[in-house]
Amino acid sequence: MAEKLIKLPDVGEGVAEAELVEWHVNVGDLVREDMVLAAVMTGKATVEIPSPVDGEVTFRHGEIGDIIATGTVILKIRIAGEGADGGDSEEEPQVKPVVLPVAAAEPASEKKVEPLKPKAEIAASPPVARPASHPVGAPRAEGEKPLAPPAVRLRAKEAGIDLRQVPGTGPAGRITHEDLDAFLNSQGGGGAVAAGLQSNKAVQEVKVVGLRRRIAEKMALSKSRIPHITYVEEIDMTALEELRTRMNGTQKPGRPKLTILPFLMRAMVKAIAEQPGINALYDDEAGIIRQYGGVHIGIAAQTPSGLVVPVVRHAEARDIFDCAREVARLSDAAKNGTALREELSGSTITISSLGAMGGIVSTPVINHPEVAIIGVNKLAVRPHWDGVQFVPRKMMNLSSSFDHRVIDGWDAASFVQRLKALMETPALIFVEE
Repeated sequence: MAEKLIKLPDVGEGVAEAELVEWHVNVGDLVREDMVLAAVMTGKATVEIPSPVDGEVTFRHGEIGDIIATGTVILKIRIAGEGADGGDSEEEPQVKPVVLPVAAAEPASEKKVEPLKPKAEIAASPPVARPASHPVGAPRAEGEKPLAPPAVRLRAKEAGIDLRQVPGTGPAGRITHEDLDAFLNSQGGGGAVAAGLQSNKAVQEVKVVGLRRRIAEKMALSKSRIPHITYVEEIDMTALEELRTRMNGTQKPGRPKLTILPFLMRAMVKAIAEQPGINALYDDEAGIIRQYGGVHIGIAAQTPSGLVVPVVRHAEARDIFDCAREVARLSDAAKNGTALREELSGSTITISSLGAMGGIVSTPVINHPEVAIIGVNKLAVRPHWDGVQFVPRKMMNLSSSFDHRVIDGWDAASFVQRLKALMETPALIFVEE
């Protein structure tokens, strides 16, 4: 009795190996000609390997996920019937490429492969006929699992089709692409799709130009060159919020409304005076760090055209109201498109704030070639343990990123902790040293 050797076929296009993604048979299973034995995946397609003969599986090589070289014997099938005696023969099956991605593989032991006749009967039998319990084109009985290759299952899933309702014309009632096409084109095909739900396969191409392209280039430059370290700290903003509310309630005519940003800016000025290395630009081409005496704070602002960073220059020379006034002026100019070129460049450190949408934590991207960015997250009332009991406090996280090439973790933490101390005791912000 001869054995047919089934090799991993050459799938073309210079592919020398493929990943085994699905087994349909186990050793000892009886198979029919054209029954799918396995599926492998290359970088471009999923390929089904059919059986070239009727017989019994006597050898199976490889596990799901294995990478197998082209030409490797993956199965041996003992052939039954007249003229089957002789030595082993090799077979490179006719592969059937299908569209990616492949569905998750199921263990062969769980697949319900219809049993065949005993080997003694196979030799004396005419060509195998489809079982009477599953005639071609007939719907499946309740609870019977439909047979279909991964690509057909994927198409059916995307179209909302229940494969149990699709008649199969392949071997053992297997559902083919043609069967699925016929079902979709029939009047009955529409009934399997959930009412009101349809696949949207529209693709819109948006050319990246102008400001969006510059933003993309700047972000790519920053992330490719700067090794970021992000440090997150929780700030108790209760005292600062009480002070801010009182100052806004008693402000003189002509003074701007105070937000959190002017307080943070003044806190940054004080913290930078103690750690000037934070207020710097790193010229990595020249290998030079330029530390600046003037604190030029960029305020990342969202505009209809995209993200821009207007700059409040010399924040060290501005009081809290002047900071608030300049932030408001620059933000309006940026949103209206009237900001001057010099007002959108020249920052030495940046604040990133999404206001109420700031989330709990973020990982802000440094504005290259700066070495630090301070991220403001949303303010919320949270329970805080005061040593005796939980009390409601207004809390806010600062998520700050630093260029780890020039800012060590200790220095980054020290800077943020200094900001925390100043903002949790806001009177210190106004103390002139």
